[in-house]
Order: sequence, then structure tokens, then C-alpha cells
Amino acid sequence: MARILNLETATTNCSVSIGVNGELVSLVEENTANYSHAEQLHLFIKEALKKASLSFFDIDAIAVSKGPGSYTGLRIGVSAAKGLSFSLDKPLIAVPTLESLAHQIEIPIGDFIVPVLDARRMEVYSCVFDVNYKEVRATDAEIITEESFADYATKGNVHLVGNGAEKCMELLGTDKFSYHTEKVPSAAQMAHLSFTKYKQQQFEDVAYFEPYYLKDFVLQTKKKKA
Repeated sequence: MARILNLETATTNCSVSIGVNGELVSLVEENTANYSHAEQLHLFIKEALKKASLSFFDIDAIAVSKGPGSYTGLRIGVSAAKGLSFSLDKPLIAVPTLESLAHQIEIPIGDFIVPVLDARRMEVYSCVFDVNYKEVRATDAEIITEESFADYATKGNVHLVGNGAEKCMELLGTDKFSYHTEKVPSAAQMAHLSFTKYKQQQFEDVAYFEPYYLKDFVLQTKKKKA
């Protein structure tokens, strides 16, 4: 039996779940715009364990959403996951955030899922999956234009999922595109994905694992006057 603690902090949703052999048995989450992950995460972990009638010592692995996403959110989640993995001597599993987000919807055969997370201005983090959740285009940071995802729209309908979908709507329209702007990454979908990696023993090196930021963190500073 594999009991896995899943942590999702890549966006505004602070989310914790317990999966047992890939089945979701406990979920605690709160989606707020003020990024209260630092205050909430460890409380949510304890509550999720309590709801599943488990203790820390019953857990067989720790899984964390690895990004891309919020720089601060990812740091909080990964730091917590690495700390638990090290202290409990349990394997660490990394789940791609966009893959987890894609699993929030089901689509008809021939269509495509494009999970999109908001970046700066008209930029999003995105990748593309088919009906079987097989990745058909790798994760990238891209500026949305009227031609974005056009190759996939010629083959089927394209379903954009996540908080980056809203900025796509005005440029892409609704002819071949549908939008699920209310969806956020959740630890609920991680239960199945982390169990698959657990069975395949796809574990991370706790000492060297870092979040997948995709882009370097940029601190905005005011230009000095000449």
C-alpha cells in the first residue's frame, strides 16, 4: 500500500491531499489571492493527515507540484516537501504542475488540452496534451498572439485550462477554443500522478532538487534618472 502526501502551492491555491494507491482519500485546500501558503501549508498537512486517519510516520512518500508557477509559492511547497522527505526518510516525488492541471477536465477524442498559467503581461506558461493526457508539446513560456495554438485548432477543439486562459480569450476567440478560467492546480489530481511515479520509482534527489521555474526570477527596479 502506498500512502502519499501531495503538496500543491504553485499558484494561489494552497492544496494538500492524501492518496492511497492512487485514490484520493483526503483533501484540504483554500484558493485566496493573498498567497497565504506560508501560514496555511503546515496546518493543511496536519488536517489532511487527520482526515485520512494517518500520522506522518504512516506516509510512504512526499509529492510536490514542481512548477512552473509562482516563484514564492513553489519555494514554499518544495522547501516543505524536501524537509518532510529528509526528516521522515521518505522518497520525494515531483509532479509537473501543468500536467496535474490538465487532468481537471475530460475532452472528446481528437481535441487538445492546453493548461495555461498566467505569467507577465501577455505571457503564459503552457503545454499541450491529447485526450489521453499524453504530452504532445513541451512546457514553454510564450507570449500569446492570434496564432497561438493554431496548429492544434486545425485538428480539433482546443480547451484552455487555468488562470492564463482569460488573457487568451480576446485574441483567440471561441470558434475552436473553449476556456476553463476558474480551474487552478490542485493536490486532488496529484494523487493519481504521484502514485504512478511511485510505482515506477521516479524519485528526486532531495539534496539537489529545485522547483521548475521555467524563467529566472526578475526583481523589478526603478531606473535611475540620468
